[in-house]
Amino acid sequence: MSLFKARDWWSTILGEKEEFDQGCLCVADVDNSGSGQDKIIVGSYMGYLRIFNPHPVKPGDGVQPEDLLLEVQLQEPILQVEVGKFVSGTEGLHLAVLHCRKLCVYAVSGTLGNVEHGNQYQIKLMYEHNLQRTACNMTYGPFGGVKGRDLICIQSMDGMLMLFEQESYAFGRFLPGFLLPGPLTYSSRTDSFITVSSCRQVESYKYQVLAFATDADERQETEQQKLSSGKKLAVDWVLNIGEQALDICVVSFNQAVSSVFVLGERNFFCLKDNGQIRYMKKLDYSPSCFIPYCSVKEGTINTLIGNHSKMLNVYQDVTLKWATQLPHIPVSVKVANLQGLKGVIVTLSDIGHLQCSYLGTDPSLFQAPQVDSREINYEEFDAEMKELQKIIKEATKTQDTLPKSEKHRDLIVTAEVSPDLDAESQAIDSEVKAEAVPSVTVKIKIQSRVTAQKPNLAVCVQAPLAVTCDQFIFDDLEPDSSETVVLSVFLKGNCSPSELGGYCVVSYNTPTDLNPEGIPKVAQCNFRLPLRLICFPAQPSKAANHKLTIDTNKPPISFLTIFPDFVDSSEDDQANVLGFEFLTGSKTTLLASKTSQRYRIQSDQLEDLWLITEELTLRLREHFKKQNCKDFACTFSGSIPLQEYFELIDRHFELRLNAEKFQELLSERAVQFRAIERRLLTRFKDKTPAPLQHLDTLLEGTFREVIALADAAAENQANMFQAFTKLKSATHLVIMLISLWQKLSTDQVAILEATFLPLAEDTQELGWEETVDAAISYLLRTCLSKSSKEQALTLSSQLCMPKDTSRLKKNITLFCDRLAKGGRLSLSTESTTQQAAVMPGGCTTIPESDLEERMAIPGCTATFPNHGQTAKQKSKSGKKRKTILFYLEV
Repeated sequence: MSLFKARDWWSTILGEKEEFDQGCLCVADVDNSGSGQDKIIVGSYMGYLRIFNPHPVKPGDGVQPEDLLLEVQLQEPILQVEVGKFVSGTEGLHLAVLHCRKLCVYAVSGTLGNVEHGNQYQIKLMYEHNLQRTACNMTYGPFGGVKGRDLICIQSMDGMLMLFEQESYAFGRFLPGFLLPGPLTYSSRTDSFITVSSCRQVESYKYQVLAFATDADERQETEQQKLSSGKKLAVDWVLNIGEQALDICVVSFNQAVSSVFVLGERNFFCLKDNGQIRYMKKLDYSPSCFIPYCSVKEGTINTLIGNHSKMLNVYQDVTLKWATQLPHIPVSVKVANLQGLKGVIVTLSDIGHLQCSYLGTDPSLFQAPQVDSREINYEEFDAEMKELQKIIKEATKTQDTLPKSEKHRDLIVTAEVSPDLDAESQAIDSEVKAEAVPSVTVKIKIQSRVTAQKPNLAVCVQAPLAVTCDQFIFDDLEPDSSETVVLSVFLKGNCSPSELGGYCVVSYNTPTDLNPEGIPKVAQCNFRLPLRLICFPAQPSKAANHKLTIDTNKPPISFLTIFPDFVDSSEDDQANVLGFEFLTGSKTTLLASKTSQRYRIQSDQLEDLWLITEELTLRLREHFKKQNCKDFACTFSGSIPLQEYFELIDRHFELRLNAEKFQELLSERAVQFRAIERRLLTRFKDKTPAPLQHLDTLLEGTFREVIALADAAAENQANMFQAFTKLKSATHLVIMLISLWQKLSTDQVAILEATFLPLAEDTQELGWEETVDAAISYLLRTCLSKSSKEQALTLSSQLCMPKDTSRLKKNITLFCDRLAKGGRLSLSTESTTQQAAVMPGGCTTIPESDLEERMAIPGCTATFPNHGQTAKQKSKSGKKRKTILFYLEV
């Protein structure tokens, strides 16, 4: 047992599946026994009223039958219970029970028993009030300074204060500016009611002001009618605390000044009677309830604050004096005098855990058992330690962390794409304007070798492609079981995708002995969609704006062999020429040379060349792989189409600038719209309204401008998405051409893709232009640098949208120039450092005598030499020396 746990003096569980809240607990001598011993009164939302008088034989005992004095089920839920002088003609204590639409006052009395069953207790209804409005909470006190009796004030859910002078209804008043009810209490020192409004302000209303204010029933009359008597309800003082309050309590002890305590969601306030803050305490936890009580030190007040971490903190003003652990989260806390024990802490949880505890420091009586002493065999321990270290070393190796092959995985997911298009298209809400939008079926199978908990399958394809359903949730999979789902993929957006690949991811948990909830794991697989999904065969076109030529080291293959799904076997004239028409309307032509080992791809749009070029290279590699030909290779010896590529960049950047302008204009019009609204509301609220002066016409015009700007911004956003998709297609094409031109390895191509395609989505906060510019600048400063001066340059740590694309285009041109001069992509710091030690630059300088061997790229100022060549230079002594181009390999 911990030293800082609350000592359980008496506890019990109330009922089953009952709910309790802050006002359901009260402690008082409700039966007027005169002994000064408090009883515990508990009401529940199920309508049960219970009264306890705990007297355990020893601390920690459970409830005894005689501890429960009374248990009765009322007809309605109990919102709050209070004990006070509520019956006229007597100063005895009575019990007030607040229901949703009723207030009942009972007298609790006991009859002395003559047999062993003990005393009998019963309640007698003294009077009740049927409420016209739904009640929220109540407070009581000597309103107006009356002596010897308590009056009751009930706050309704719609903000009306209903005051009852014991058996009779006095009056009702509406709180001004009311939205939601807050905690309510009464201060007898100032004769005022204190609450917290939905504006997060502590407000105080004088009882005299409430009594002489306009009656609540008269508020139903028209606003223009001027009442002959009564005046508007005015607040006495207001304090903005900036948060909603959980509870309010007013205390006045002999040794301390009168104070108003407010428990907020994050702070604890102590206020003076006039609303000024005496002190406040910022809480680093979420409080649930509180109660101030008398302190032993003069001039201070102690406060108990319970929180949602099952802790009960004791504060002396703002100083934490004690913290104790509770077995439950308290929603209400009281301090009672039970069986001669003063200061017993009574707590109640929302599920009915009622406990009486005290703060003590008696130590635990638990003693650890003696361990059997035996001689230690050090040699045996050393051998076991070496064996364990060997196991740990093997387990921490990287290659052993991941599964060695597919068969060792706990869960395997496979995707099978149908070779044929769907007979009946499954396309839903497609924006493509073609006559028919095809779809293809993808069958995904999940095989589990172990128990897989909560498996969740997500299927992802690149927009504008879409799937009929992208999320699947399964029941737990047993070992050696499987699940299969079938879905369809189709083209939804009105533009060609940049990729035909997709992937599916399965997230699941595998339980272990130490963790029954399971260890989260992920399994995934990739799949490729057929080209027929986005295009269909068409007549070849001779004329085109953009042309590319791919060289191979093998004779050309007939399109009947590598494109059987696009070529009809009966048409022999299409063996060397093939036309493709995309669903969006553009066309691309593919030609195979009859005399040379070349293929030409041509189209009117640069971005349309990408998918056909990629499909051609993939099918050629697959064909020669089936022929067991391992030396097949594709190369590119033409010029990189940078100028056309830069036009796509400028188009995308222009749309980003337009999006910024639309956002600024929308913000300006919204500010104007709200300003006109405020003017109109001011005119409408005025008792003597002035002419509108065409403010309504201006409001309607501004509204139309906002709608027009929003439509234009949405259209620009759609255009920007299409431009970014075209830019990604052209970027894929440029990466492929550079890799074929420079014969880059797989790792270097991966660096190229990470440099030019860093974003899956393009946003205003982080765009493609600034991200790619930063990545290329880093490569130019490191592995592609020409001098140590370039390596010393520092890059900006903050990415922001540039003013134009001139620097980006310049860096891309310089990037290609450095690659042409022999630079090699690498992210290894060791290879970069070694090269910098031998030669300051990342690549050599080409002498002027070799200018005739260079190749020029149209539209670029840079000239690219044949890679892999060496340059001969003369030293100052006249001797020839050979300078080798250093390649930085990954």
